[in-house]
Amino acid sequence: MKVCVTGATGFIGYQLCQRLMRDGHEVVGFDLVKPDAEQKLPAFIQGDIRDPDAVRRALLGVQAIFSLAAAHHDFGIDEPTYFAVNRDGSRVICDEADRQGITRICWYSSCAVYGDCPAPRNEESTPQPNGHYGASKLAGEGVFREWVARGGGRSALVIRPTITFGPGNVANMYSLIRQVASGRFVIAGAAKNLKSLSYVENLLDATMHLWNRGFEGLQTYNFVEKPDLSSREIAEAVGVALGKARPGPTLPMPIVLALTMPFDVITAITGKDLGISTMRVRKLFAQETKFESNKLAATGFKSAVSIREGISRMVKWWKQAGSKAVPKWRQPPASVQRFHP
Repeated sequence: MKVCVTGATGFIGYQLCQRLMRDGHEVVGFDLVKPDAEQKLPAFIQGDIRDPDAVRRALLGVQAIFSLAAAHHDFGIDEPTYFAVNRDGSRVICDEADRQGITRICWYSSCAVYGDCPAPRNEESTPQPNGHYGASKLAGEGVFREWVARGGGRSALVIRPTITFGPGNVANMYSLIRQVASGRFVIAGAAKNLKSLSYVENLLDATMHLWNRGFEGLQTYNFVEKPDLSSREIAEAVGVALGKARPGPTLPMPIVLALTMPFDVITAITGKDLGISTMRVRKLFAQETKFESNKLAATGFKSAVSIREGISRMVKWWKQAGSKAVPKWRQPPASVQRFHP
């Protein structure tokens, strides 16, 4: 089957392309960012998901779509851009799918849609997003719901992963590994807050499991690993993988916040993301992001790689090559980017 993957050069998107090609599918990659020297995509179209002409070119002759293109970082993106990409870009995907007779789409949403929703946070919960990213992702889900409601055999698989990590990722877990390895990492407070995580290989396994078993209408699934670990346990797992007796000392939360406040001031003045802030300290060591995945488990799916093993594999990659990785700025600009075919 010929499929299009949007967000194809991103961390998850590229690995999904490789998985689909290994499974025998013909893949057309689509992304704002061109593949780097190490990424092998035989068919690739550079484009903006908000640009109907570019999306139309990417979908020529395609039978199905896996859409991962998104605006998703917590710094440097304004509210209109979140919604233009995550909601309006989804509308472009659906409209162009209709033009070309495509009736099956897999779309990656996010557990961020739950926001302030009380526990347990599962697919039956009413989302209460508390930020622009989660709100725009929920709005994107609404676009696919409306698309499926048109009938005609349309079906959409919506997957809500939580923070996803693994070799090749240069986001949250990468930063944690780097900080623990530097010897300057500090645990703030008790750090007993649970953090649901997703290991990338398991996420791809779950995606293909759900896709291949078939689905009708709109089907929504959380993807999180179980059992959940606390932020302290995650840091300790990183420390063990790095060969450290402990990831770092523990200090009271108020002291860590006080030490971090100057970075907030510098960021406010310069507009530069320094990678550390009081918000991120609270997010890591105080905020609990625990989600449930019983619906997925009921289909018979089981993750092949445990969280601790996944952390160990990522640390191994970090030691071998990842520590020298140069992160790409992958965020979409405020206005639509158009490229000449």
